[in-house]
Amino acid sequence: MKRICLFPGTFDPITLGHTDVIDRSLDLFDEIVVGIGVNSAKTPMFSLEQRMQWIRDIYSHTPKVKVISYEGLTIKSCKEVGAQFILRGIRSIGDFEYEKAIADVNRMMDSSIETIFLSCSPRYSTLASSLVRDVLKYGGDASRLLPENILRELKKA
Repeated sequence: MKRICLFPGTFDPITLGHTDVIDRSLDLFDEIVVGIGVNSAKTPMFSLEQRMQWIRDIYSHTPKVKVISYEGLTIKSCKEVGAQFILRGIRSIGDFEYEKAIADVNRMMDSSIETIFLSCSPRYSTLASSLVRDVLKYGGDASRLLPENILRELKKA
């Protein structure tokens, strides 16, 4: 049986913290589906199409990484893509408490889908997309926060 996981998030934008979690999980799963959740209550800085393309570009050399978008419950999306696992990156104890509550509810909805927590590498433990958006919004240097392909594209714009 193929081990498929869904790595959900808004990825607005995908950061080096996100890619660290994905890269470190490549040996754990046969397929990693990066699921960009669409939340009508949030207004992203970057379009859904742009975020999906960035992820496709980053992982163009890695066929086991796919990208989708979805609305609604993550657990429903897992069923749609055949994922038995949900992957979540943990930066701090606060992240863990929040993510554990979500994992518990997901388990109540479908006990066959397991949430896997992967702690971030220490150098990315404070990195959040919201902080990156602020750096970009105010013209700061994001070179230590974002993958190269995103930096190149943002410099062109």
